[in-house]
Amino acid sequence: MIRPLILSLVLATSAAAQGFQSTAQLDRAVAQFTGAAIGTEGGAQMPVDSRLRLASCAMPQFGWLSDRQDAVVIHCMAPVWKLYVPIRRAVPRAVVASAAVPAAVTAAPAKPVPVIRRGDPIMVEAGAAGFAITREGTAMGDAPAGGRLLVRVDPAKPPIQAVAVEAGRAMLPGFER
Repeated sequence: MIRPLILSLVLATSAAAQGFQSTAQLDRAVAQFTGAAIGTEGGAQMPVDSRLRLASCAMPQFGWLSDRQDAVVIHCMAPVWKLYVPIRRAVPRAVVASAAVPAAVTAAPAKPVPVIRRGDPIMVEAGAAGFAITREGTAMGDAPAGGRLLVRVDPAKPPIQAVAVEAGRAMLPGFER
């Protein structure tokens, strides 16, 4: 009983000594920001990955990614880092009502049809009033319109996250045109 407690204290102390942000603290702060616990409707879909080694931030800022409130953005000004935490939303169920099917039967939500498929060449866009940037890339997964996917834009760098708009076109999250 005491051994796990000592181990957790040592791990917490070593993480603080190395200057890493506590992911458990971020989880608690996201729950407080959203007003819902992890895994519940309106709360984070899952805990922040404890393997992340984010530089310690004295005052992280929290905000919604968009008006849909589908993700919380945690932003640190010094040192600079940004983290996106997806939020669990209720999936509406379609009710099937016809003479042939009883009214109590509900249909499972239809799986969205991907507009971008793995390996497709796509154009990734970002912009706002007065400017726009585009970059060619390759889809690393399937995504329906509005769905997120990873895009490889440079073989020497990690893939970026984008939101599928239509076949062959995606936008960076947070940019709308």
